[in-house]
Amino acid sequence: MINNTRDSYGVISKSLHWVSGLTIIALFALGFWMVDLSYYSQWYKTAPHWHKSLGILLLALTIIRLLVKAKQEKVLAIASHSNLVKKTSSFTHKALYLLMVSVFVSGYLISTADGRAIEVFDWFSVVSLGAFVDNQEDLAGIIHRYVAYSLIALALLHAMAAIKHHLIDKDDTLKRMLK
Repeated sequence: MINNTRDSYGVISKSLHWVSGLTIIALFALGFWMVDLSYYSQWYKTAPHWHKSLGILLLALTIIRLLVKAKQEKVLAIASHSNLVKKTSSFTHKALYLLMVSVFVSGYLISTADGRAIEVFDWFSVVSLGAFVDNQEDLAGIIHRYVAYSLIALALLHAMAAIKHHLIDKDDTLKRMLK
């Protein structure tokens, strides 16, 4: 099934979810690794280029994902879940999107503070709006780092909750995103 139903996610939603999740993990790992590169490393310019390019593509995918989410039928929570679980799940999903948007905005502000556009794999450029505040790249860099850590921590909790539902609660929470 391509589209969502009230009881299950469609191929589109599942694909967007897993591609987003894997890309977030890859971007975090790349960012974590590249901050320690020396000027003389062969990856000094390549790693940030890949990080920015993948980040912009993930932003585009996230916009598509939100549009699809708005147009698709809403998958209902599993009936056996308590109100606390339902509210926690809703809050967590909203927080994940908020953190993703925050990481995108802060990354953009870091990359464009000097007035240069972001080159996305030399396919196209994302225009710079320049600096809005003094020391923008450093301030945005601090925000980007802590938001990225928060995003990866919340994504880990999200994954652990899905595994808990599968192994302990023995419900279909994880299965609905895998089948």
